[in-house]
Amino acid sequence: MSGNFWTIAEASAALAKRDVSPVELVEACLARIEAVDAKLHSYVLVLAEEARAAAKRAEADILRGESKGPLHGIPIALKDIYETAGIRTTGHSRIKLDHVPKRDATVTRNLAKAGTILLGKLATHEFAMGGPSFDLPFPPARNPWNPANFTGGSSSGSGAAVAAGLALGAMGSDTGGSIRLPASHCGIAGIKPSYGRVSRAGIFPLSFALDHAGPMAWTAQDCAFLLQAIAGPDPRDPTAADLPVPDYAAALGGDLRGMSVGVPRTLFAADPALDPEMRAAVETAIAELGALGARVEEVPLSPLDDYHAACTVILLSEAYAVHEAMLKARWRDYGAIFRQRVMSAATISGSDYVQAMRLRQKLALELDAALGRHTVLAFPSVFAPAGPIESVPGLAFLEKAALTTPANVSGHPAMSVCCGFSKAGMPLGLQLVGRRFDEATLLKVGDAYERATPWRGRRPAR
Repeated sequence: MSGNFWTIAEASAALAKRDVSPVELVEACLARIEAVDAKLHSYVLVLAEEARAAAKRAEADILRGESKGPLHGIPIALKDIYETAGIRTTGHSRIKLDHVPKRDATVTRNLAKAGTILLGKLATHEFAMGGPSFDLPFPPARNPWNPANFTGGSSSGSGAAVAAGLALGAMGSDTGGSIRLPASHCGIAGIKPSYGRVSRAGIFPLSFALDHAGPMAWTAQDCAFLLQAIAGPDPRDPTAADLPVPDYAAALGGDLRGMSVGVPRTLFAADPALDPEMRAAVETAIAELGALGARVEEVPLSPLDDYHAACTVILLSEAYAVHEAMLKARWRDYGAIFRQRVMSAATISGSDYVQAMRLRQKLALELDAALGRHTVLAFPSVFAPAGPIESVPGLAFLEKAALTTPANVSGHPAMSVCCGFSKAGMPLGLQLVGRRFDEATLLKVGDAYERATPWRGRRPAR
């Protein structure tokens, strides 16, 4: 398999055996970007010469026996809300077109310390909220499985780039589902860690209470490698938890005996928006978790609309607070969809925000209780596979509750893994939610499922 279609684990093993070099991996990705990204628009900035220079340095280090670990020499890319010292960081907005940070985000720095090679900056919805938009400085990213279709958002370029082989891994952010939605729609793995597991210092904020930073890659195993590099406390971010970080890759392997999977069908089963193919794929995936040794049981939760209401009120209120001064100064420089969405905050009172935070606490305790009885929860990542990008409503996230919002409201870790394909060839996603700061078990379950099923072997033809 060509270098850009290797998983991180495969590429890392090949680098260790010197069957491939960092230079070859980078050149394979750059060639693939050149070949297909004019259709996909996953990158807003390609750092070709910088990546080539970094690859040569990594190659020299590895040849001297000075490997920094499993990510040394691995080409990755960053959602363009992660600040990069000396490199333009725009948030996919004309508001920040000339913004060149003087300092790296903590995640950016940690990935560089682990030896990754930065290929470039990836498309997002404007400031991780307004999109897909067609009136911004860069076009929206498109789905590699069908470029007429939506990638999911807001980590749209991250999902597209990984799925299409334009990077071996990428960073996303997740405030209401923005890692798991594109992971599901693009057929890859993506994990939103626990709130506080990964520093958000140097990442453009959307909602202080709901934002999470995390990795997106072809497999759960690859996400484990990336999460290892970025997890941990950070004095720059007071919300980053000062807790030990386990060896995520070492936790993988084996069956699921002794685990319990809770299935909250009250969230999704009766919803008319649930696509029949998604329903069938997720039910088959849940049965597979049982076949791997887990006990599978139904678990009741509050209606999805409760989670969605809390998430929406908090997100809009805090997004408006983040952007208030700039909105007043440069209203028309924002895209129409961002303006349309953030304007909704004008209808939210301080009392509404307080009540949403109170509801959030109640719902978080509910999920704590469910996860006290079960190792993980399993349900769809989205209601339906990706549809046409041109048909996504401007207020989509307000009009329909998303299955990803419960874990944002509660702060529990959650991930999406591919669980099949529709008849039209679009990916379907299984969502797994785990106990607080137990990403290791969550990754183990995702990895076990991926190894037991054939979906990881299928790549976009484009």
